[in-house]
Amino acid sequence: MLVNLSDVLTSRGMVVQTAVPLELDRFENRSGDFPIVESTPVEFTFTNAGADKARVEGSVKLIFAAECDRCLAETPVRLELSFDRIVASPDAATEDDEDSHGCMEENQLDVEAFVYNEILVNWPVKILCREDCKGVCPVCGQNLNMRDCGCDTFVPDPRMAVIKDIFNANKEV
Repeated sequence: MLVNLSDVLTSRGMVVQTAVPLELDRFENRSGDFPIVESTPVEFTFTNAGADKARVEGSVKLIFAAECDRCLAETPVRLELSFDRIVASPDAATEDDEDSHGCMEENQLDVEAFVYNEILVNWPVKILCREDCKGVCPVCGQNLNMRDCGCDTFVPDPRMAVIKDIFNANKEV
C-alpha cells in the first residue's frame, strides 16, 4: 500500500497521523519463510522535516509463526516495532538519506517495503522456544525438553586420537 506524502513533503510544519492496515502476509529472509499470524494496523505520524523530507514515526505489533532453532518446536515470534526515520522524495534524496532508499516511489511511501525493512533490522538472530531450550539429541533426534533419551552422546577429543592409537597398538590381546 502506498501512502501519499506530497502535502507533508511540501508544507512546512505539517503533521499527519494515520493508521494503515498491513497487507504484508509473510516475511522471507535467508533463515526461512515466516507467515504473519497476527498484526495490528501500522500507526504513522508524518511530520515535515525540511524541503522534500518527512519524519516518519510510528509502531506496529506483529506475530510470526516459526520453529525453535534448537528443538524445532512451533513457537511464535512477537515483534513490537517502533520506528523514527527521515525519508526524502526520490528527486531530493542524497546519499545521506539512505533510510528512504527502496521505500519511496515518487512522493509516496511504500508501507510494505518500509515495514519489511524494519522487520529485517529487528529480526532475532536465534529463535528459541525458551531461554533454556535443550534442543534435540544428536543421536536419535528426541526433543530433550520433553524427556531425556539416554543415548551416549560422548564425543572423544580428536586431538587425543593419536595417543589412543598408540595404546591400542601396544595392547596385548
